[in-house]
Amino acid sequence: MTIRNDWTKEEISEIFHSPVLDLIHRAGTIHREINDPSEVQVCTLLSVKTGGCPEDCSYCPQAARYHTDVDVHKLMDVEEVLENAQNARDSGSTRFCMGAAWREVRDNSDFDKVLEMVKGVNKMGLEVCCTLGMLTDEQAMKLKEAGLYAYNHNLDTSEEFYGEIISTRTYDDRLETLENVRNAKISVCSGGIIGMGETTEDRIGMLHTLSNLPEHPESVPVNALVPVEGTPLEEQEKVSVWEMVRMIATARIIMPKAMVRLSAGRIRMTVEEQALCFLAGANSIFAGDKLLTTPNPEVDADKKMFQTLNLRPREAFKNTPILSE
Repeated sequence: MTIRNDWTKEEISEIFHSPVLDLIHRAGTIHREINDPSEVQVCTLLSVKTGGCPEDCSYCPQAARYHTDVDVHKLMDVEEVLENAQNARDSGSTRFCMGAAWREVRDNSDFDKVLEMVKGVNKMGLEVCCTLGMLTDEQAMKLKEAGLYAYNHNLDTSEEFYGEIISTRTYDDRLETLENVRNAKISVCSGGIIGMGETTEDRIGMLHTLSNLPEHPESVPVNALVPVEGTPLEEQEKVSVWEMVRMIATARIIMPKAMVRLSAGRIRMTVEEQALCFLAGANSIFAGDKLLTTPNPEVDADKKMFQTLNLRPREAFKNTPILSE
């Protein structure tokens, strides 16, 4: 299968707007050519440092300037994080992601602790991922040396709409961090959020940017906004399953080898709606009762869904040439 990094917005728009059942069929066919459709990667996301962030991301309850119910917590102890990672592994997760509400990584004792966390989780045989804000080249290399497998840094939306959501950093800042991560031979995890008031063209624009990176992200999370009281987007309406399906299916077609992750918003979706997303090419989810600070389906509910749909967790480090580089 030819992997393209020169998709035009017009081509992506034509795919995105095709009849939805045709779109699902096309994406599902590509998905089955490349992946085992009965395998879904199960990831766990833990907030290792919560709240108090100086950024102004309109969707985020961890921004210090918004009045939300999020309790501010300093960086967790390494032992507590490793205990959480062990529990995640015991529950069937094969990727463990640690998130810290920072604008950027700073070279201090907190970063040293994160490096210790990465080393410990890596020893458990889990794919270890971090999302810590902006990274320099040197910091990315330190994370790689500690055993970091993947780094999450979402584009969130299109470059054109970005300024409506965030003013405390630029789109180019985000792209630079992705470049630093890729240069360090760390797997890139980057996607976005729909339901923030953006247009369909903005969604297509974000997919266009992701698909035209020098290498496609290894993982593309598709998040539906979970509105949180106290944030500027608290009144946004729920995203329909068909909007999620179009995003997932289009991502699968234009970035065929990426893991497409059905991320935030699953708490508001039925099993049937999630099944449509898997049919359209999603092959990764976040498990656990929380995604950083927003609710997520309970582990037992996901296990029941996996049984109903005859799905099984994808093993760690499957088809990952990045490890041999």
